[in-house]
Amino acid sequence: MKRASGVLMHVSSLWGDFSEGAFGKAAEEWIDFLHDGGFSAWQVLPFNLPDECNSPYKSYSAFSGNPFFIDLTQLAEQGLLTREELTEAKQRTPYACEFDRLNEERMALLARAAKRFKETEKLEAFMKAHPQTDKFCEYMARKTQNGLREWLAWTEDGLDGETLATWRFTQYEFFRQWAKIKRYAEQKGVAVIGDIPIYVSLDSADVWANPSQFLLDEDHKPSHVAGVPPDYFAADGQLWGNPLYDWTAMKKDGYAWWRERMAFVCELFDGVRIDHFRGFESYYAIPATEKTARNGKWVKGPGMDFINVVKEVCGDKLIIAEDLGDITPEVHKLVKDSGFPGMKVLQFAFLGDRNSPHLPHNYDNNCVAYTGTHDNNTLLGYVWELDETTRRRLLAYCGYEGSNWDACYDTILRTMFESHAGLLVLPVQDLLLYGSDTRFNKPGVAEGNWSFRVTKEQLSQVNLEKFRRWNDLYGRSAG
Repeated sequence: MKRASGVLMHVSSLWGDFSEGAFGKAAEEWIDFLHDGGFSAWQVLPFNLPDECNSPYKSYSAFSGNPFFIDLTQLAEQGLLTREELTEAKQRTPYACEFDRLNEERMALLARAAKRFKETEKLEAFMKAHPQTDKFCEYMARKTQNGLREWLAWTEDGLDGETLATWRFTQYEFFRQWAKIKRYAEQKGVAVIGDIPIYVSLDSADVWANPSQFLLDEDHKPSHVAGVPPDYFAADGQLWGNPLYDWTAMKKDGYAWWRERMAFVCELFDGVRIDHFRGFESYYAIPATEKTARNGKWVKGPGMDFINVVKEVCGDKLIIAEDLGDITPEVHKLVKDSGFPGMKVLQFAFLGDRNSPHLPHNYDNNCVAYTGTHDNNTLLGYVWELDETTRRRLLAYCGYEGSNWDACYDTILRTMFESHAGLLVLPVQDLLLYGSDTRFNKPGVAEGNWSFRVTKEQLSQVNLEKFRRWNDLYGRSAG
């Protein structure tokens, strides 16, 4: 890969006035920030509508866009919202996403805008070009008609027409606004890297509209579900509960659903990280009756037969294979055969010996290196919480010789910049040197995640000249 660097920050973390980051002026200012620092990539989390715990990794559709990302100011400029409605929607705090308020108020506000929307021909053309997104809108309307219960418990055949119109409007406007931001990023030389979870939710338009693509019984309930086996971190393993794909059925139709999915994300982004990539080599199948993940078994996945379809659909787009965790030689081979770059994470580097693939001296060019991911602690929090022996090892490795280890972070970051990794990605918290109270997600903890936001004033404290110099010095500069 061409040497480059980027920053990981979800759209929700952008500054603004309306409870969560959006596709407005702040997004363009963020792209300017990246460009000015010599960064050429912006990595985001999934754009899907998030679940009740606000996780973007669980959604009602893989083909949906989060309506909370719609910039309200642009709606007002189009005459779809009034000045008074904007004032009522103003946030109470700029430092965290106001999820409760968004969930209670935002769709009702967007419904008002939808009633005033007149460009029906453009909307219909969009839906015709995105049939799975149209199915998602129908799903949400039917779900509303059925008291928001999951589709297996639906009793009403009708759908709520007003809700359908609102969801269709939000999806059209989401894509229209994002296309504008994407064009701005292209003009600034900043590539946007998306993210998709390998699995989808049972309570989703994906399973409801395409049941033959999943391992379901005659009642449309999963026979087996997804997860991972017991390990050092979880004695019972992790029971995710997602329905598994029927790879045999998918192969028969040429992986049509996945073709649509990858075409969808490639329309949105310049590249995409595929979460839990190892599931394409072999996946962990747990009987749906089990209460833990202890009694699952590994089943062979579609392998290179499927990967070749991804490559065909995505062309020269960057595909990042998330290959973290307990990885077998077979998975290593699949990643290598795919040609996709895998991931290296500094915070995993000192769990083993000097042969750890996460140590920077073991990085090769065809990988994407991170100080940490959205699931990790921040760099500052990680260093503070290390035991003394591991911390000394980390500092010695990075060449930090000072007596005050709290001043070590530039040395650590510089070690990552000078590594062989083709692409280096830093979470925005690590540019700001924020502590563990700002980490984005704690896996296995349902509450208190995903809400981190930055303000424009906070971001102005970043020494952009330093990062621009490092990008230039180590051949990662965008310019």
